[in-house]
Amino acid sequence: MNSISFRGKTLAVVDNLKSGVKKACRYEPELNRNYLEFSKHYDFAVLPARVRKPQDKAKVEEAVQNVERRILAPLRDRTFYSLAEMNLALRGKLEEANARPMKTYSGLSRWELFNQIEKTALKPLPGTRFEFGSWKVARVNIDYHIEIAKHYYSVPCALRGEKIEVRFTEKMVLVFHDGKSVAQHLRSDRTYQHTTVKEHMPPSHQYMIGWSPSRLISWAKTIGEQSAIQVEALLNTRKHPEQAYRSCLGLIRLADKFGKDRLEAACKKANSFGVASFKSVQNILVNNQDKLTTSSPEHDPISHSNLRGKDYYN
Repeated sequence: MNSISFRGKTLAVVDNLKSGVKKACRYEPELNRNYLEFSKHYDFAVLPARVRKPQDKAKVEEAVQNVERRILAPLRDRTFYSLAEMNLALRGKLEEANARPMKTYSGLSRWELFNQIEKTALKPLPGTRFEFGSWKVARVNIDYHIEIAKHYYSVPCALRGEKIEVRFTEKMVLVFHDGKSVAQHLRSDRTYQHTTVKEHMPPSHQYMIGWSPSRLISWAKTIGEQSAIQVEALLNTRKHPEQAYRSCLGLIRLADKFGKDRLEAACKKANSFGVASFKSVQNILVNNQDKLTTSSPEHDPISHSNLRGKDYYN
């Protein structure tokens, strides 16, 4: 990276590396979003070099050449037995290279040139370190939550069904809609749990015109009574019923893949065990447990190649 100053603004001339430049273009290169945020945080502009034009960053190319000639080449035949020993040797050669007089600058060394000109031009670092984050485009679910790393975060209920952008870091989750911040949450590592802000919840009167627990139960009744019981049990397992909407929808949609009869049988099996879980019902269907008849072991013994059976001992 070559750094230059133009009208009081620091410009960084970089290669077209993928971590910095998303799409190379001679006239309007598209920068990686995180790299652009990084440059804004440290107050410098990014100017990508043209593709296959090393002369755009000639000082960097020359610096690489000097490192190879004056630091790496003199040490190429030496054997090091620890990282600390190698770093000590590199530091010595680096100090020699920086103290070497340069003919083009009236005999000044790089270190002297830095202290006389460049050091005073440096800007102070920001008060906080840059925090790397990832971006994700998501659609708000009917339960007005979005999923980030298997955890659910609430957004204002008016945005249900809308596309939003999410920036999440190690500590925070920031939600944007049309470029405006609409929600902020502390990052949580609890999987399949909810972080819900009370202000994001819909007023009770909106249940009558939108999604509601009764609507989901009525929808489940079109499959069967056992499915409706399972949906109602799911709604009762959450502190806020809206937090179970996603699981209820997933449960009802299992009928599209496995059929209504099989889903009803799977829900009946789950209900008999007192289990209220989308995953449990799904596993019953995937493993064909819904097709097994339930009866007592003495009348319906388990049949398996590893079991000898009572006739073996006669």
